[in-house]
Amino acid sequence: MIPYVRDIQFEYGACDQVSPLIRRVVADNPGPFTFKGTGTYIVGHGEVAVIDPGPDLPEHLDAILKAVSGERVTHILITHHHSDHSPLAGPLKAATGATIYGCAVAGHEAEDTGEVKMEAGHDHDFRPDLSLCAGGEVSAPGWTMEAIPTPGHTSNHLCYALKEENACFTGDHVMGWSTTVITPPDGDMTDYLRSLEAIRAHNFTTLWPTHGPPIRDVTPFIDAYAEHRQERMDQILGALNAGPARIRDLVPTLYADVDQRLWPAAARSMLAAMIHLARQGKIVAEGEPGPDSEYRLAALNA
Repeated sequence: MIPYVRDIQFEYGACDQVSPLIRRVVADNPGPFTFKGTGTYIVGHGEVAVIDPGPDLPEHLDAILKAVSGERVTHILITHHHSDHSPLAGPLKAATGATIYGCAVAGHEAEDTGEVKMEAGHDHDFRPDLSLCAGGEVSAPGWTMEAIPTPGHTSNHLCYALKEENACFTGDHVMGWSTTVITPPDGDMTDYLRSLEAIRAHNFTTLWPTHGPPIRDVTPFIDAYAEHRQERMDQILGALNAGPARIRDLVPTLYADVDQRLWPAAARSMLAAMIHLARQGKIVAEGEPGPDSEYRLAALNA
């Protein structure tokens, strides 16, 4: 069982000092995929970094600029290109002259459509000024940040480690309020599980997700996160043991305890799990694994 943390105290537009080096301003964009809204983090004093400025909401830009009044924004750090994380980077750069850091997506993946449309969507216009796809370090007086490539939720996802506080800004890679949606083709379960272990290996004291409160008991939480993914895959294998099935048939049963508004997202994560299990040789699909494919246990296909 994942020990979710969902208690977060804030007011929209207000700037809260949440650690010696970290401030947070929450955007007014709550929803089933954003929880209470996008938490934009400001790191440092004097010369500061802004992490995930969020959706292009003029009132949120105003709140960020008010929070850094009298200071200089030198770095804008983006975890990934979803529209609740990166679109405000351009307006914030225009207002401050800061450099945008992140990782561009190699290609323009198609938007999800119809039944499986994701609420957040993609920010196809996102282009960092400087790429951190391979990792790297950025700093200013008083703070040092290491970019950690964490593909999985998206192919270009980055986490940012704040060395002075042994903390990590995890974007959507690890969230306290919910599990992370993995949406193929840009999202990849195999990459995600590998990236999860990479964050676990750092032994951070605190994780700061873009949505929701911080995670303080880090290692047990990540362990539970990984165990949950394995349990979901075991459930898929158990269901397929009864015979071939399609994702649309399995979601209502395997996610019966989940808000139905999240079933389209669950179907995308299940597709990611199917692709992962097919790579492992545990299941097979009719043709290439896809959202409408029929899946069966590999042993039953022999």
